[in-house]
Amino acid sequence: MDVKNLSFLFSCVILGINLSTAGLLKCYDTGNFTTNSTYGKNLDLFLSSLPANVSRNGGFYRTTIGQGSNVVHGLALCRGDTSSEACSNCVNLRVKEIKASCPNQTEALLWEGDVVCLVRYANRSIFQTLELEPSQAGYNTGNILGVTWNVTPFYHIWANLMDGLVERASNGTSSLKFATGIANVELEKIYALMQCTPDISQKDCKACLNQTVDQYQRCCLGQRGGYVLTPNCHFRWDLYSFFNSSDDTLNLNPPPPHISPPLSATNNSTNRGDNGGLGSQAVVIIVVPIIILVAISALACILLRKRKNRKQENKSADNNNSLESLRFNFSAIKVSTDNFSENNKLGQGGFGSVYKGRLYDGQDIAVKRLSDNSVQGDLEFKNEVLLMAKLQHRNLVRLLGFSFEGKERLLIYEFLPNSSLDHFLFNPVRRLQLDWDKRHKIITGIARGIRYLHEDSRYRIVHRDLKAANILLDDDMNPKIADFGLARLFSVDQTHDATSKPAGTFGYMPPEYIRYGTYSVKSDVYSFGVLVLEIIIGEKISCFRSEEGEDLLTYAWQSWKRGTEMNMIDPALKDGPRIEMMRCIHVGLLCVQAIDSNRPNMTSVVLMLSNYSMSLPLPSRPAFVDSTMEPLQLTVNEASVSELDPR
Repeated sequence: MDVKNLSFLFSCVILGINLSTAGLLKCYDTGNFTTNSTYGKNLDLFLSSLPANVSRNGGFYRTTIGQGSNVVHGLALCRGDTSSEACSNCVNLRVKEIKASCPNQTEALLWEGDVVCLVRYANRSIFQTLELEPSQAGYNTGNILGVTWNVTPFYHIWANLMDGLVERASNGTSSLKFATGIANVELEKIYALMQCTPDISQKDCKACLNQTVDQYQRCCLGQRGGYVLTPNCHFRWDLYSFFNSSDDTLNLNPPPPHISPPLSATNNSTNRGDNGGLGSQAVVIIVVPIIILVAISALACILLRKRKNRKQENKSADNNNSLESLRFNFSAIKVSTDNFSENNKLGQGGFGSVYKGRLYDGQDIAVKRLSDNSVQGDLEFKNEVLLMAKLQHRNLVRLLGFSFEGKERLLIYEFLPNSSLDHFLFNPVRRLQLDWDKRHKIITGIARGIRYLHEDSRYRIVHRDLKAANILLDDDMNPKIADFGLARLFSVDQTHDATSKPAGTFGYMPPEYIRYGTYSVKSDVYSFGVLVLEIIIGEKISCFRSEEGEDLLTYAWQSWKRGTEMNMIDPALKDGPRIEMMRCIHVGLLCVQAIDSNRPNMTSVVLMLSNYSMSLPLPSRPAFVDSTMEPLQLTVNEASVSELDPR
């Protein structure tokens, strides 16, 4: 046994320990029971019979015991290549652990074991229902670059193997949805395994496994091996064999047939090699005890660490799981953007640059590389990411995840090919592509997105930087609000806040914010009103001048008072419905009123834009129009003012 083979064996032992002892424990906080209660007795009956029943039923068993509020729905699952005896032993250990860890919870879940088995129960139905949370992902500490420098072909083969296993496992039977596979890459082999609980459908199994692969790519791409566990499925891959292969094992690139060595090759000395070195027997005598000692030490460290981790609160664990599922590997993002190449740069903002990237699976992404002058700490950054990830609406840009390494902080968003609204609206040629139907759809979509932020989400958020450049457009020209760098979270009963450093973009900032630093949801309403008037007129507020030298708001107000508001409308919209256009001008003027309390909230705005039987109040003077206001030179340029205090 030479040094190279010895090193490989050593690494396999250590890596195998890291993954085989990983697991997922969840003691739900949905309810408790007492030991001698009917529910407790039903649960004891279920758990005591579980090891024998699961081994008798081919590695998967589910049952329901009791009725009403005392009903126990439970199941157990062993890995598809596990023997009946090993399955029974694994489930028996998990039963003891789950009773010790979750002594009085009515719902609990535990994945764990050398070959991984699942025990799960609840006082609600958990059968034939796909659940993706909680989840747990893990990986080996070795980097894939230690195996091959040719990463792209490696991950191409890796992805093909994952796709093949998803298909095979999801197309299993009602008693077994399990698949294993092997793929050859240069001098290495990729080994992978996937499994679903057999009670879920083919469609749900496929969705679950695709989710686990996607979660692994987000958190751990670039590592040498890994796993993901969820309530209904799990997957694992590595560079050494960790399962029992069979005729059903998927083999993407079968190795060449084995050729037996000549008989004379076995006629070697057992104590010394031909060159006088130590023979294989001596090496084994020296090395094996060392490997066993290292393995035992590593196992002891891991068990101590697991015991410590289990004492943490479940809520904290849930947040960490959610956060880690959003984390991308920094090296993978760096590769996807060609090392943040200028050729991939989409734009520059007050908080950093945005680059186009393409992941190895072909998905296009937008990567915001935050500037390094931010004083925001790692914890604050992670909390902000978690908050943004929970905002889900068709008119908000979707955050896919984040990444950071050292001072580098990245936000990864969905990529929208049509760029931003200003790219079309303020270009005399591209503006012609925006007919009235598209512009009206953009106006109403922005309104719904702001309403969601202010009133419909679980949080109350003031964006503070709504402008055409921060409205992105998808393939169908649907608007999506972007760039939450200045956003502020309000409490439920909070109406206003203030800052000594107003931040935003001149022209879109209301007077109370510029003068006093006071902002509220009505600040966003004002910015929306400016956007509406820009969309109808087709020009930027900072660039517009009428023939009489009026700025955009003054021109809109005077046209309204004179009854000549039809002259405001972009000539490219000559074929549009005048009633809709007039109504949008009316709503825009209501939103830019100088006194913030006079401006409507966004729920009213959405109703005004969609319900034509609703009568509208007359607007009062817009901001920055009357001479009693101090003159503000807001049209010299459209500078964005950045606020650098911690958020």
